[in-house]
Amino acid sequence: MTNAIESQLAITRVILYVKDVRKVATFYERFFKMRPLPGGTDGWIELRASSGMCTIALHRAAVSQKSGAAIKIVFGVEDVRGFKAVKESEGLKFGVVHEVGGIEFSNAKDPAGNSIQISNRGMK
Repeated sequence: MTNAIESQLAITRVILYVKDVRKVATFYERFFKMRPLPGGTDGWIELRASSGMCTIALHRAAVSQKSGAAIKIVFGVEDVRGFKAVKESEGLKFGVVHEVGGIEFSNAKDPAGNSIQISNRGMK
């Protein structure tokens, strides 16, 4: 049973701890057309999608951190195969397209090694 507070919860931000903030920001700007919000610094950039929904915040990783955070960011697209083809022509490599019960998805990695996915789940 959900209460009124739980029904208002939404994912508003995903924070990725990365070694090269600018390089990862450029990746999301180029391939997913995300745009930086005001207030960015050398160690922090927050990006917003054109939908205005969840943001991705890039935070400079500690020197002791070996890799990016263990996280997967899912981008909803209506046409997984079409989106994949366009982005691959621009240089972003995805894995195979998986189909499960009418849902299609494909996985890739960003420059910091974080898992990303394109999926049509909930888009049709």
